[in-house]
Amino acid sequence: MTILHALFLGIIQGLTEFIPVSSTAHLFIFSRLLGLPSNDRTFSFNVIVQLGTVLALLLFFWQDFWQIVKAFLLGIRHKKPFDDFHARLGWLVIVATIPAGLAGLILSQFVKSMSGDPLLWAGIRLLFTALLLTAVEYFDKKSRTLESATWMDALTVGLFQVLAIFPGASRSGSTMTGAMFRGFDRPSAARFAFLMSAPILTAAGLYESVQVILLPGTTEFLPILFTGFAASAAVGWLAIRWLLGYLRKHSLYIFAAYCLLAGIVVLIFK
Repeated sequence: MTILHALFLGIIQGLTEFIPVSSTAHLFIFSRLLGLPSNDRTFSFNVIVQLGTVLALLLFFWQDFWQIVKAFLLGIRHKKPFDDFHARLGWLVIVATIPAGLAGLILSQFVKSMSGDPLLWAGIRLLFTALLLTAVEYFDKKSRTLESATWMDALTVGLFQVLAIFPGASRSGSTMTGAMFRGFDRPSAARFAFLMSAPILTAAGLYESVQVILLPGTTEFLPILFTGFAASAAVGWLAIRWLLGYLRKHSLYIFAAYCLLAGIVVLIFK
């Protein structure tokens, strides 16, 4: 892997992590097209570029996260944990995190066993994402805002987030779909999904980063890792900003069509 490979794949990761088209599937696809081997270095790179997009998420929503943490702690201190909107949102984040966290622990070995043919799973998950996005746009009324979020909404988003632990799945597509099935409008669904997924993304990214540090040869690989990390963080921040603006006036059909086409192409030519 070269610096140019790292820059290109970092951009791909940043573009596709938050736009509902599956960043993991795209990393699988473009790594294969670039002829990169499936070894420890490629694994290390994929982990670090995904951590870059986690940083983008935390930076973009830092004011939200700060208000949530502050209100959450003050609510506990004053024995009024649910009076403030941001305090309630903190509890909802916890509720949404539990299903994916438990599923990750229980199904970790099963998920690893599915990674033998990454392009097959990338194609399948792209088609599944297309189905989800089409269904939620066609069948559901979407008018609720984030202020109306309930425990059931958080649990639903958390259960949909479980889908994202499987190879090639779109985390943003899964969680946004869960929120829209609960009737949230598109921008609120995206914001809700991103806030709810932050703890799982952060915890998983930090855990896997420790595994990367322990791998031999990581020090010599640092310039390439940093290039991919920086590119994915910068492009990821811009992608979140663009997506939230886009969803105010547009549907998810364009992403569904893209996932359908990409999934078919991958399965035919894998």
